Amino acid sequence: MSRVVHFEIPAADPEKSMNFYSEVFGWKFTKYGEEDYWFAETGSKEDPGIDGAIMKRRDPNQPVTNAINVENLDDIIHLVEKLGGEVVVPKFPIPTMGWVAYFKDPDGVISGLWQDDPNTA
Repeated sequence: MSRVVHFEIPAADPEKSMNFYSEVFGWKFTKYGEEDYWFAETGSKEDPGIDGAIMKRRDPNQPVTNAINVENLDDIIHLVEKLGGEVVVPKFPIPTMGWVAYFKDPDGVISGLWQDDPNTA
């Protein structure tokens, strides 16, 4: 069984959004590399819930997405397409962390797929 392990909130003004979520919920943010991407720590590791990120919006229609952890991204992409889904962002690496892709389900909902792989270059 695969679980949701991460979320992404696209923002026109990431700094403003980070200030909002920090003030309202106490979230803490850490910039990732040179990207317009900030990891969000939403609570302690002992409490239920997941962490996520705020990113610079790349498209006016970009939705909030959840990333689902999978064992084999290629196999899941094939299954998504076989069952009527559509890959909207092909598989790409996140160096030293893993692989990611985005898909639409048959109803048009966009979600992310994540495969851990610390050897990703």
